[in-house]
Amino acid sequence: MSWPDLVARHGLDRIGLRGRLTPNQPLSAVTWFRVGGPAQLMFQPADTDDLALFLKALPPEVPVLPVGLGSNLLVRDGGIEGVVVRLAAKGFGSVEIEENGAIRAGAAVPDKRLAEAAAEAGQGGFAFYAGIPGGIGGALRMNAGAHGSETADVMVELTGVTRAGEIVQLTRQDMAYRYRHSEQPGDTIFTQALFRGEPREREAIRQEMAEVNAHREAAQPIREKTGGSTFKNPPGHSAWKLVDAAGCRGLQIGGARMSDMHCNFMINTGEATGRDLELLGETVRARVLETSGIALEWEIKRLGVWAEGQDVEPFLGKRIAEAASDG
Repeated sequence: MSWPDLVARHGLDRIGLRGRLTPNQPLSAVTWFRVGGPAQLMFQPADTDDLALFLKALPPEVPVLPVGLGSNLLVRDGGIEGVVVRLAAKGFGSVEIEENGAIRAGAAVPDKRLAEAAAEAGQGGFAFYAGIPGGIGGALRMNAGAHGSETADVMVELTGVTRAGEIVQLTRQDMAYRYRHSEQPGDTIFTQALFRGEPREREAIRQEMAEVNAHREAAQPIREKTGGSTFKNPPGHSAWKLVDAAGCRGLQIGGARMSDMHCNFMINTGEATGRDLELLGETVRARVLETSGIALEWEIKRLGVWAEGQDVEPFLGKRIAEAASDG
């Protein structure tokens, strides 16, 4: 599928941008699942000011979607209409330790790198990031966490750019964090954040990070094409236990499979399409609903449009209606 050219239509090549504009950029190359159609336009800004300039010039009716490292994204096969903003390491990948021990990190910094920088600075509270395969921008958006800790524990304030091109400063309170969620509008793009932990011995921090990494390597299919945890843990339950009890460990549709190692992870076995993965996920949700009465919520972000005639109904449509009527 090829989208109409937004650059020519809106004169975006004539406003003095310093970043990179790429029409019809395939997104399979930038997601860990390695699936998905093209973005109508991808913009990689040079810095925060460049991003603000772009958003001010872009007509408000054009949708904008920020995409980070692509570790927890499932892009549908029809691609994404509008603009995908991807922050590159060159402009948004710095990590700085301030005099008071606080850490300032760009949104393109991998979570693991922030954990390493904090350990080197003797700042505790960041070890959980060592096991999260994402970037700081996504962590700020979804309050990423693991092992009993989360982003809200260490984030102090952040810088973002609104859809109207206004640069804003937001505090932890402004984000109204809760489990894997924040209340900020999805079209505000976070560019950097200030974090603060607690002074701690470097060796103790590194030992904690080693334990996090050892657990991840032993329990998760980290060498596969995967998007991390597929479903959120419902209150009082573990998603993987519900998936397992529904008989979905190793379940495969097309090239998509629920991992035999950790059944809350979907993997692309090599030839999966975006539809294969989403159909597998909705099949699992339907079976869990039937066996437990619990409606799992996606943790992976599903974006874009389906290829023609390839849509997938939530819970496979008919099944959720049947389950609701039975209840």
